[in-house]
Amino acid sequence: MPFFTRAVEQMLLTLWVGGLWITGFIYAPVLFAGYERLQAGDIAGRLFSAMSLTGIVCATLLLGFATARARLRVWRDWRAVVLMMMLVLALIGEFGLAARMRELKLLAVHQSNATPLWAEFGRLHGLSSVLYLAESVLGLMLVALGIRPRLQAGS
Repeated sequence: MPFFTRAVEQMLLTLWVGGLWITGFIYAPVLFAGYERLQAGDIAGRLFSAMSLTGIVCATLLLGFATARARLRVWRDWRAVVLMMMLVLALIGEFGLAARMRELKLLAVHQSNATPLWAEFGRLHGLSSVLYLAESVLGLMLVALGIRPRLQAGS
């Protein structure tokens, strides 16, 4: 059974982190290079939202595995702390920043003088990009260093 749970953890992390990198650093630039800005933004927004929800599910499951493995000592493992940070970033991004950006975009499209709305959208987009990059780098760190603590000799 340990092999199975280890494999599931690795697949969940791969899905999440690989999805982050592909969505943010391959799909989004291709969309903006090939489509009109609003259309590309709509598609990219949907992709980022799907990726955020995927990340939230993966993080919840991975933290469940970590807690089952380490019990109350789970927060002594830096990997669990990184997972929690990534989860918080995904939640802030999806239910805070992206939700407000969707509202602003709907309002701005239907107003003739929407400059302040687009300015706020731009600020939130910049912050969202920084948080997304942080989540992506933290995920890459987990992929590179491993999602599980190394077994101690004799265990």
